[in-house]
Amino acid sequence: MAKRTDTQAAAPHAADSHELIRVHGARENNLKDITVEIPKRRLTVFTGVSGSGKSSLVFDTIAAESQRLINETYSTFVQGFMPTLARPDVDVLEGLTTAIIVDQQRMGSDPRSTVGTATDANAMLRILFSRLGRPHIGSSRAYSFNIPSISGAGAVTVERGGKTVKERRSFSITGGMCPRCEGRGTVTDIDLTQLYDDGKSLNEGALTIPGYSMDGWYGRIFKGCGFFDPDKPIRRFTKKELHDLLHKEPTKIKVEGINLTYEGLIPKIQKSMLSKDVDALQPHIRAFVERAMTFTVCPDCDGTRLSEAARSSKIEGISIADACAMQISDLAAWVRGLDEPSVKPLLTALGETLDSFVGIGLGYLSLDRPSGTLSGGEAQRVKMIRHLGSSLTDVTYVFDEPTTGLHPHDIQRMNDLLLSLRDKGNTVLVVEHKPEVIAIADHVVDLGPGAGQAGGTVCFEGTVEGLRAGGTLTGRHFDDRAAVKDTVRRPTGTLQIRGARTNNLQGVDVDIPLGVLTVVTGVAGSGKSSLVHGSIPAGEGVVSVDQGAIRGSRRSNPATYTGLLDPIRKAFAKANGVKPALFSPNSEGACPTCKGAGVIYTDLAIMAGIATTCEECEGRRFDASVLDHHLGGRDISQVLAMSVTEAEEFFAAGEARTPAAHRVLGRLADVGLGYLTLGQPLTTLSGGERQRLKLATHMAEKGGVYVLDEPTTGLHLADVEQLLGLLDRLVDSGKSVIVIEHHQAVMAHADWIVDLGPGAGHDGGRIVFEGTPADLVAARSTLTGEHLAAYVGA
Repeated sequence: MAKRTDTQAAAPHAADSHELIRVHGARENNLKDITVEIPKRRLTVFTGVSGSGKSSLVFDTIAAESQRLINETYSTFVQGFMPTLARPDVDVLEGLTTAIIVDQQRMGSDPRSTVGTATDANAMLRILFSRLGRPHIGSSRAYSFNIPSISGAGAVTVERGGKTVKERRSFSITGGMCPRCEGRGTVTDIDLTQLYDDGKSLNEGALTIPGYSMDGWYGRIFKGCGFFDPDKPIRRFTKKELHDLLHKEPTKIKVEGINLTYEGLIPKIQKSMLSKDVDALQPHIRAFVERAMTFTVCPDCDGTRLSEAARSSKIEGISIADACAMQISDLAAWVRGLDEPSVKPLLTALGETLDSFVGIGLGYLSLDRPSGTLSGGEAQRVKMIRHLGSSLTDVTYVFDEPTTGLHPHDIQRMNDLLLSLRDKGNTVLVVEHKPEVIAIADHVVDLGPGAGQAGGTVCFEGTVEGLRAGGTLTGRHFDDRAAVKDTVRRPTGTLQIRGARTNNLQGVDVDIPLGVLTVVTGVAGSGKSSLVHGSIPAGEGVVSVDQGAIRGSRRSNPATYTGLLDPIRKAFAKANGVKPALFSPNSEGACPTCKGAGVIYTDLAIMAGIATTCEECEGRRFDASVLDHHLGGRDISQVLAMSVTEAEEFFAAGEARTPAAHRVLGRLADVGLGYLTLGQPLTTLSGGERQRLKLATHMAEKGGVYVLDEPTTGLHLADVEQLLGLLDRLVDSGKSVIVIEHHQAVMAHADWIVDLGPGAGHDGGRIVFEGTPADLVAARSTLTGEHLAAYVGA
């Protein structure tokens, strides 16, 4: 018998040696040539103050290169339809795997986009109703509010057997779109009293539309069109004259020998004002649009967006409109109750999708909720739905602050989800500030030490214990806990809310104290935003800072967004005796070669476009002659290259003293943005920076009540202290501050807490506690009370 000898254990397989994602020499945005090694199949959390370079490393370097490499595997034809991505500014990237990015970008605010259409749940429901709905009305298209019913007939020419034959053909498509509102759920009307004063003639200034004066071109057109008498009061117009004034289709006319086009007022303002994004309009035009437009629920479909036929087809007494209006947790139970073998795979898939909503804490939504109304955190979790049941492994999941908008009670559920994705063999990269999430990390990368130019280096790499022991800003603040205040401010009055029923609120009566810091809290979906934004509308005396995204192109920067550039331009113009327009890179002062962009873009079709610094202005964006004009020894490009802190000092005294600019810079410094450069493009700012930039802008508005929606979003633990100081200064100056917030440090610092709940959706919408933070901790009667008590160590 042959004798068996034990050989040495086999050497590890070469394929098992790729256990790290290696980044060498990363220089995107403010990263300073950093090198970092990230373990695969582990949960790595990236920390650091807002603006320290976390997103630049994770999203703009690692995830961007992974996506670019995947796109390059497709044919050039397919790549022509895909976004073209440039290679990040990095020397070496090794060990990348396929990246799935789940970011906080708001979902499209198109009125046709809903939670159902964004997650494929609607598509499955439509197929279900087309198979089981009675009466049967057609294919799944008949249940879609985005497809209109159309039909047509006519002659077509067909080549057959060498002959040209004409045949009559007809077609019809049955869609589910409500014909009255065209699938939008609301109908818009124009209030004619806001367009003109019918007691006056046109020459007397009857038109009250901004810009429609009789002194300019519009005056010439109305006087010379000949369709009506401009000296006759509008109330005495005949039916035809009124129709021509309001609705006449575009018609060529000749006025004073010039060829012009006349068009009725309503189609003209629809094209020039009403078809545009309201938030992007100038303030006076936006105010006019909000006055003139009335939005009412469509009377034909009752806001369901669906045609009568689609609403008449039902399964067990439920129409597709009823199903989409249900709370998702209830809809999931209804789907599970359907026992129909012919559509079993469909019911299983739909049930799993709906259960994913519930599992991720979004069971309180309904499928007909417009996707544009979701908060940043909700939008991010909706995007996660399609990945939860995925069988893929060895994938890199990249999350951007997944706990945004989550109550401490819900954070544990999110942690379990991140760990389950890791345990399936995936690499999970998370950008996060919350200590509860940092605590579950296998590996931590801390960037800093500061923000902007003061950041962009790796301060720490290692375990959570090592971070705690390390001397970095994150490590020092990791175990910070705000204490409940011993004494609270006395209110100066109350803001009464009675019978609030917006969304899921159940006839809420509450008195919100004024002159103090009030925090409105509760689990996600409990009705906080519905109560505050629905009952305290922004307007006279109320300044509301919501979570809406800042709009801005790469030409926009903190100086243009805050209005800071106006006083600076005027100061330069006054000092040099020239026009203010010269000092704008978007106007007369622009470099003629790059048109004020600072870079020249070369489109390479399927390849990533190349941006090269303009040789003429060397990236300064201004014409050379403009840079000969100085203020306080600096030209305009040097001023835009200053940080907020430098500029605040520069405009405070001496020749450059500009009080209007100094006030704006003071507000930017107050919200912790002293490190930003004035000319930094808005597109490069992080989420937390954008939120604070918006807050700084609104602080200039005259108002006695400030309403803030989760101002700690994107803020590092060290920055939260600064925010609390800012809120205190606002209250001490006589303002009333109402904050919707989940962060326990802000709750502990409040003078008064209003807690909604007890659950989300129809399980919430009630006031479960009103009182001081100390009373909430002592009572521990709500979920918030329990978590706050644990936080302060009571």
